[in-house]
Amino acid sequence: MTTKVLPLLEPETVAPCCPPLSERPLTAEEAERTAVMFKALGDPVRLRLFSLVASHEGGEACVCDISDVGVSQPTVSHHLKKLKEAGLLSSERRGTWVYYRVEPSVLAAMGALLAGAGKAA
Repeated sequence: MTTKVLPLLEPETVAPCCPPLSERPLTAEEAERTAVMFKALGDPVRLRLFSLVASHEGGEACVCDISDVGVSQPTVSHHLKKLKEAGLLSSERRGTWVYYRVEPSVLAAMGALLAGAGKAA
């Protein structure tokens, strides 16, 4: 039996959405992009799924490992789709399972956006 080596695909990188809130006011376009991300995380099930993926060993999680969040599997799939559409998750199909990951650049961008926002002048 011959083993075929498949090329490794680099994940898409997500550019930071905008500068820290304490740096300058957001433009209308930056506010729109950022609102989509926070709106996606505004649902408790989505926030929990995002947290499960982000904290999973190896930085990625099979849908089979994160589907026990108190809602049906179709609802989990719907919420994961919304997180992907918002640019918060990426996914890869491996056989019959789909693996999700949070790109480090997304977490860094969200952290940078809020960094220093609570500091007094």
